[in-house]
Amino acid sequence: MSATDSLSGNDAPSPQSRRPSRIERRSIDYVPTSERHGKAWHLWPVWFCGDAHLTTLAVGVIGVSLGTNLLWASIAIIGGCLFGTLFMAAHSAQGPHMGLPQLIQSRPQFGYVGALLVFVVALATYIGYNAFNQILAGQTFHDTLGFDPTATELGFTLLAMVMAFLGYSWFHKLQRYLSFVLIAAMLVFTVHVLFFDSFPEGQLSFEGFSATPFLAQFFTAAAYQLSWAIYVSDYSRYLPATVNTRATFWWTYLGATIGGGWMMLIGAAAASMFPTLNVAQALVEAGNRVFNGFGVLITVLAVIGLITSAAQNFYGSSLTILSAIDSVRPIKATLLKRFFALVSAGVIAVFIAANANDDFMTEFGSFLAIMLYLFTPWTAVNLVDYYFVRKGVYSIREIFNPRGMYGRWDWRGISAYFVGFIAMTPFFVTVWWTGPIAEMLDGADIAMLPGLVVASVFYLLVCRNLDLVGERTKIARLDDGIDELGVDGTLVVSEPTERVEYEIDHDLSRPEPEPELS
Repeated sequence: MSATDSLSGNDAPSPQSRRPSRIERRSIDYVPTSERHGKAWHLWPVWFCGDAHLTTLAVGVIGVSLGTNLLWASIAIIGGCLFGTLFMAAHSAQGPHMGLPQLIQSRPQFGYVGALLVFVVALATYIGYNAFNQILAGQTFHDTLGFDPTATELGFTLLAMVMAFLGYSWFHKLQRYLSFVLIAAMLVFTVHVLFFDSFPEGQLSFEGFSATPFLAQFFTAAAYQLSWAIYVSDYSRYLPATVNTRATFWWTYLGATIGGGWMMLIGAAAASMFPTLNVAQALVEAGNRVFNGFGVLITVLAVIGLITSAAQNFYGSSLTILSAIDSVRPIKATLLKRFFALVSAGVIAVFIAANANDDFMTEFGSFLAIMLYLFTPWTAVNLVDYYFVRKGVYSIREIFNPRGMYGRWDWRGISAYFVGFIAMTPFFVTVWWTGPIAEMLDGADIAMLPGLVVASVFYLLVCRNLDLVGERTKIARLDDGIDELGVDGTLVVSEPTERVEYEIDHDLSRPEPEPELS
């Protein structure tokens, strides 16, 4: 199969197929220039809402629950978010330049088939998160409003799947409006806490420092923010290629850092006020101090935010399923295939949630920790390759070519991944096993740090003999003349023009494109 065919489809796109659709018709295929729209600032509400929800609230409780006070927990939360979101936002900046979903961009580092390693881990993470989210939403609505938890879980899942099916533009629209509502509610809560509320003695003292809970809160917050990296550029890939890298980076970074950090701080504050209650109950009680009923209101809003996050997980899981299938047998990307992939992910998540028990909820934190361990070396390899090795120069044709220049298996990326993962194992902290260095640190989990460093350095070393000049020459020849891709993935080739190398643009002076998000 040729590179063009493997990019999917042999029929030329009709003019009507290029018109904007209420339902996103693309999945893992390249987004052509004619369909690019939006501005970089549109990423801010997507990632503010993506982080400002109930699960994020629970992440902020960790430090306080382990014994540190609110002041030090807050410092750890802010520091962890500032650190972890750096990597997530760096992935987001890839979207406008590549025009592809995040994970399929792993093929140049891991190979056409080798990227399956990443796809499988991502799929487990997506579905696992959503099973947990369903249970959390059901329990919260049962505790606060008396709703039947099973019915709530099913309604939660259905709404998330509908949003995921509608696709990219609907995420941007809905989360933009929701962000204003969330900001208003969170601002009211925060102002009341800062100026009209009080905390138990010692919660705001610098004398309450303890290294273990501080490090646990810092790296949990950082790893939680990093977990968005597996699909962050899915929501920037429709932006015009002229959007500069820094603008994409900073709007993503600010949205995720403010949304995530702020919601974690609210969780920490509520937990310090009501240490014997679970996170939802603590939020309700703390919110009711503002006025009676406000606690339920802000909790419901946190669950609505969680629906949009679950929708992102379902959306990402559908793309990952199709990417995995395409790695085994190249397929033509269609709306129907995305629908069936989405339904499959939803059914599995519902099955897991329906059969969950107390052990599932107890051990789920460790499951997520392992998933984050598995993604840490991937993010290092992908970012180092994009920013320091290949510097954003890739062949779109060859990414979809099973026998192309990137090979079926790439030993450089795969070996760097496993070396980075092995370097993390002495730092692991799970309910099943704790590494020797983690035990020396009294159970503090800092595995993310050695994983990033070792995988990055190793990948740089093994890429020293990579023929980048020859690769770029081949890319210029292979991709020259590509004007755009139709809805079915067919290449529409214009007359060859003078080749301009598409390095990453770091120029902030370039004006933003004018078209608004449709």
